[in-house]
Amino acid sequence: MPFVQLTPDLNLHYLDVNPDGTPALVLLHALGASSASWELQLPALVEAGLRVIAPDLRGFGQTKFTGREVTIARMAGDVDALMKALGLEKAHVLGLSMGGTVALQFALDYPQRVDRLVLVNTFSRLRPANPGEWAYFAARFLVLHFLGLPQQGRLVARRVFPRPEQAVFRQELLREILQADPRCYRAAVRSLARFNLDNRLGEIKRPVLVVTGEDDNTISPHVQGRLAAAIPTARQVVIPNAGHAVIVDQASTFNRTLLEFLCPGLGVD
Repeated sequence: MPFVQLTPDLNLHYLDVNPDGTPALVLLHALGASSASWELQLPALVEAGLRVIAPDLRGFGQTKFTGREVTIARMAGDVDALMKALGLEKAHVLGLSMGGTVALQFALDYPQRVDRLVLVNTFSRLRPANPGEWAYFAARFLVLHFLGLPQQGRLVARRVFPRPEQAVFRQELLREILQADPRCYRAAVRSLARFNLDNRLGEIKRPVLVVTGEDDNTISPHVQGRLAAAIPTARQVVIPNAGHAVIVDQASTFNRTLLEFLCPGLGVD
């Protein structure tokens, strides 16, 4: 699994699967996760002939925290630098949750780099929809800053994978979160709380797919509906019986939906 030196202090780890494939698809993971999140997508994407590039964003997975402030805009800049290092002028870009905010920022800051954009269970501005959501995000903030990352990881893993039969997924998510640098995780949370691109969504000209888990209890489907409505080129697909981790709990449906958007002539079953 390769690394690329993007700056003197940033050695970015990434997956480059099927490097001779075309077109390229950049996958951007959620908060606390890593490139390993896409395990259930890789076979279908490779079978479709795509080149898949999945970085560990700064401070997550195997990419070490540099000590610099972590912001969504800076992570979007890292994606641009990675594409330059790989000689890629343009790619499809997909982001999940925090990765979706990075993908959105990237599409606005580097529009010439994006072919098609996929935003999964994400937002342009984080505003909880009801008191229960406010309480959940407040609990996450307090647990993270006063009890630490392991307790935060358990709280998030239980929320994302609440059912008994999801225990394996819950443990894998916790394992990924525990790889993150706690300083980076806290900085990313602060950046997400400040994130607001509502007034720029009309700038997006490329085709956009907003994928929503019907039962997402982290980012309200209503928030995602407003995101899709504000992007002139977007359409929204709601996947039934799917939560925030739609790439895991409804992987087959998600993969089919994704490939129908990225490769409309492929005839995906």
